[in-house]
Amino acid sequence: MRWSEQAVDADDGAFPGFARSGLVRSVRSPDFEGITFHEVLAKSALNRVPDTAHLPFRFTVNTFRGCTHACRYCFARPTHEYLDLDAGKDFDTQVVVKLNVAAVLRRELRRRSWTRETVALGTNTDPYQRAEGRYRLMPGVISALTEARTPFSILTKGTLLRRDLPQLRQAAGEVPVSIAISLAIFDDDLQKQIEPGTPSPRARLALIREVADAGFAPQVMLAPVIPYLTDSAAHLDELLGELAAAGASGVTAFPMHLRGATKPWFLEWLAEQHPALVRRYRGLYGRGAYVTPEYSSWLRERMVPIVERHGLAGLRTENAGDIEPVAKPELQQALTLF
Repeated sequence: MRWSEQAVDADDGAFPGFARSGLVRSVRSPDFEGITFHEVLAKSALNRVPDTAHLPFRFTVNTFRGCTHACRYCFARPTHEYLDLDAGKDFDTQVVVKLNVAAVLRRELRRRSWTRETVALGTNTDPYQRAEGRYRLMPGVISALTEARTPFSILTKGTLLRRDLPQLRQAAGEVPVSIAISLAIFDDDLQKQIEPGTPSPRARLALIREVADAGFAPQVMLAPVIPYLTDSAAHLDELLGELAAAGASGVTAFPMHLRGATKPWFLEWLAEQHPALVRRYRGLYGRGAYVTPEYSSWLRERMVPIVERHGLAGLRTENAGDIEPVAKPELQQALTLF
């Protein structure tokens, strides 16, 4: 990739929101057609989760903002509006890269006030999206956390995690490390439509096997379950059977919710691809972001016996509508994960 030939263009005025984000340069590459990477120098790496979020962690680290996975339902989309970018196409094609995230994190972890609480990676945008292959931010982040004796968790759809498994095994000898893979769609055509930048379902199954073979107990985020598209008994049974065979230790599942700018972006796709479902979605979501409690209960009742049949270690479900919203939109996706 001819990244070194790109010019610094921080002052072109195209993205006024970047004036407060430490923009170094904007980069394009023929290997990422239609995508611009905005390289920034971050002022901080650790993000504190508000206590009202009721999550099993209080700190997160995000190496990117925006994501080339381009998942239509992604709850992190509204975060791009802070940069005066839109939550639709811009989120997929204007990706912020925190070049110095590992160095900043290492400095923050040296503070006397740091109490070595668990840090979650992948709660906003995926740390192993395809650009990680070029920027290699995660090895430095993993090293910083390990050296600081700080437990951490990783959630990803990216098979690039495979590259770091040897380092993660070493880290697990020093601190608790947990790994979760997100896989909720086991239909190749639907996956290509709704998660066009993600590795295939089969590729993620192979990753789950490798994570298990490396000595970890991989959790799987079977989420979000997309009403009327991925909630059939046949789809769930096939997917859960494959997950069990791949060595998944347990699953977490919940219905899709559509907050803020994510909702119109998803519904636009739905109207184009599945117009017959639009009326049903209006009834299911109304003017809000969450499915009805009746649907959540129905989904849980459907999934519990399937999970038990495949011998997975229990099913965790969340009704996102019962979780109190947090102050920062970048934490909205974190709410859906645990």
